[in-house]
Amino acid sequence: MSAEKTITIDQLKEHSKKEDLWILIHGKVYDVTKFLDEHPGGDEVILAEKGTDATEAFEDVGHSDEARALLPDMLIGTFKGDMKAAVTAAATEAKIAAQKINKPSQGAGAISYVLPLAFLGAYLAWRFYFSQ
Repeated sequence: MSAEKTITIDQLKEHSKKEDLWILIHGKVYDVTKFLDEHPGGDEVILAEKGTDATEAFEDVGHSDEARALLPDMLIGTFKGDMKAAVTAAATEAKIAAQKINKPSQGAGAISYVLPLAFLGAYLAWRFYFSQ
């Protein structure tokens, strides 16, 4: 590899899709796109670390020497910037996404009243019809 590239947080975030994924481990940025399907833990494990400093997650798993030997071939460059900013930005994005998912729909309130009333009406009509 020629001169090592310097990667910023914005560049790291640009490459955060399954089709184009870079991750940050120990201050180095790796292109793991081609490795996703081969990862023994599944691609979702790596995708969960997109746009963040994945060092802690990488070390917590206790990767083998063979796994660590794969990293140099995937090296893109060195991360430039505050790694805490990478973690904070990703946490903020995750929090916003979770809020969107967990936000109750405003239309759900009305249906929770109408549906039981409709069942009650149908039951009463059925009882009335068969009582005669």
